[in-house]
This record gives sequence, C-alpha cells and structure tokens, in this order.
Amino acid sequence: MTGAGSAFSAGGNIKAMRERALSSTAAEMEDYYRRNIQRIPRAMRATEIAVIAAVNGPAIGAGFDLVNMCDLRIGSANAQFGETFINLGLMAGDGGAWFLRRAVGGQRAAELTFTGRIVKAEEARALGILLEVTEPDRLVPRAKEIAAQIAVKPPLAVRYAKRALRLAQHQEIEAHLDASASFQAALQKTEDHLEALAAFFRKARRPIPGK
Repeated sequence: MTGAGSAFSAGGNIKAMRERALSSTAAEMEDYYRRNIQRIPRAMRATEIAVIAAVNGPAIGAGFDLVNMCDLRIGSANAQFGETFINLGLMAGDGGAWFLRRAVGGQRAAELTFTGRIVKAEEARALGILLEVTEPDRLVPRAKEIAAQIAVKPPLAVRYAKRALRLAQHQEIEAHLDASASFQAALQKTEDHLEALAAFFRKARRPIPGK
C-alpha cells in the first residue's frame, strides 16, 4: 500500500469536516463514522494476507492511522507522520488510538496523540513506527522485495501466522496456547507442509560438492 502522489495520505478533508460539524447532529456524525470511516479498520483487521505500507510522503491524521493498520511499514526519507487530530480539537474516530498504542506503546502513543507533533522518517524508525527507511527511489522496489519474500512462503501458514499474531494482542497465554495448538495441527495436515518436509529431506540428502 502506497500513496499515488507526493503524500501517502494527508488525512481527512478539513472543509468537509467543517461542513459536517455545522450541518449534522452529533448522532448523525456518529452514524457516519460507524457506517463509513470505520469500514477501513474493520477491513484491515479482517484481511488474512500480509499488508505492507510503503510510506512515500506525509501520512497525517487518518493517513497515519492507516499506516499503523498495516503489518509491516517501511518509509522513504520523505515520510512524515502525525496523529494530528488534537490540533483540530478532535481525536481519532477510526480506531487510531488502538493501532498507535500497539505500534509504539502506551506512553509514546499518549505523547504523539496529546501533542499532535510531526515525526520524520528516522525518528519514526527509532520509535518502531517504521521497520526501515529507504531513499525515495528505493521505497517501492524494497516493499516489493519484502512482499516477494512473503509470497513464496506457504500461503496457509502465512494466514494462520497472521491470525496468531492478531490474537496475541489480547489473549491470555492459556487461550493463545490453545489456539496455537489448533492452528499447528491444522497446518501439519496440509499439502504445503508435506511438500516443505519433502523438500527439506531432498536438500539434506543432496551430496556435498567435492565429497
């Protein structure tokens, strides 16, 4: 996932926000968020493929929240991030607090949320928002390299691994162990697992050159 222009996503339309504030009731705006904006975090949480954010420029407000909804996040040297809702007298209506806290921890999420400050690429990497920082012309190729590394892995294993990582965010250890046992048992009966075992043993039996 990347931006089509110079920004990854500059966030919401401020003019549209003003119009809604003047013309809609609080109940109508709540319904708008539930039925529209919140479709994005629900869809991102439901997807069972790995999602990589290639952040090419500013990711502000809801754009920053969208970055944090992704599994892996890399950015160009031009990337910038801001949980800037507070600057407009607002807070994230798309679940941004939930995702940001999991990305950077509670104290740092509070600091970024309460100050609304802008974070540049290298600081974002140091905070754990970004996995890597690249030169602008290397951003998309690097994202594709990571995607290719994942794409050659057994797809069901990737899917179950993502489910486990998602469950681990809120499960107690006993519940997680139960889920892990179920997932592992299911995967051990798949063609992908049997093919991977066969490939491993073929490689182990391959003669060493010069021997």
